[in-house]
Amino acid sequence: MLSGLTIGQYHVPYPLIQGGMGVRISAHRLAGNVALNGGIGIIAAAGLALNSDRYDGRNFYAADRQALVDELHKAYEIAPDGIIGTNCMVAVKNYDDAVRASCEGGAKLIISGAGLPMNLPGLTADFPDVALVPIVSSVKAAELIVRKWQKTYQRFPDAIVVEDPDTAGGHLGEKMERIGTGEYDQYATVRGVKAYLKDKWDLVIPVIAAGGVWDRDDLQYALAQGADGVQMGTRFVVTEECDASDEFKQAYLDCSQEDIGLIMSPAGLPGRAIRKNIDQVRQRDVDLDTYCPSACLKKCAYQKSRERFCIIHALDRSQKGDTETGLIFCGTNAWKADRISTVKEVFAELFPEEEQATG
Repeated sequence: MLSGLTIGQYHVPYPLIQGGMGVRISAHRLAGNVALNGGIGIIAAAGLALNSDRYDGRNFYAADRQALVDELHKAYEIAPDGIIGTNCMVAVKNYDDAVRASCEGGAKLIISGAGLPMNLPGLTADFPDVALVPIVSSVKAAELIVRKWQKTYQRFPDAIVVEDPDTAGGHLGEKMERIGTGEYDQYATVRGVKAYLKDKWDLVIPVIAAGGVWDRDDLQYALAQGADGVQMGTRFVVTEECDASDEFKQAYLDCSQEDIGLIMSPAGLPGRAIRKNIDQVRQRDVDLDTYCPSACLKKCAYQKSRERFCIIHALDRSQKGDTETGLIFCGTNAWKADRISTVKEVFAELFPEEEQATG
């Protein structure tokens, strides 16, 4: 694992990307410290306006944009020479602006999912050094993206993340009825994407496995199965540097395996979360007769007909510490959390021999 990971023109010592977790779960503190320790730190662009001094309750889009630039600058104060990027969700209305703000704020790569990022190269045309990394869950999705990017922009992805809908947290790129059936094979998909890129385009780029990676055994298994690196989100929530509230982290420490399950997001995508308070999440909006306050999503059942709940503010509440009526996204491994550690300690556990060799 000493060969590290190279995406575009950027290299890190360890083959690890910290997953983007929206509404300030992965903001500047977590991303900056992951980058400082030799991984790729990712700031999730979604919902940064909330809990920001840029937001006055009426200027969501402008505040969201400036807050993203602020978080990038703060992350680079922690890791001036680190590799720091953003995660931009296709499903949000201000996707184009988030991508441009990422580039202008100094992001070295952009990871993009929650939909197919078909126009991402066009949005970043003025910033050719920014590495572009789509998230897929199937070979077909990778084929669609690569063909579109080549035909329209003459651009290949710099890496591809293959997300496992059976284990990953947050919004998932698969139909609800197909998750958890046992039919999905993440590493067959990883190998399939690599084979497609090589056979069709003679292209060799990193293919990253996301979802279900908690410890060194998981990491080594992913690499042995053909992945060039891993993306980890849930494990980093229970670190001192994670930008979530102490109450949010405690919810991971307190949850059981049975507490973790699927929900249907108002965005029209399945999501994985701690489900034991999901009725209270919905009831809070019902009791307060809440209307859509931010209009953040391109497609939203709550904005259209007040079905389910306002997801961005539910996520914001939990990030701030309200774990009674706030939504707590997580991966299937969240129940394994038994302590709050530091980012440095996580890296030491994942890469013990490498830490000694480079220390």
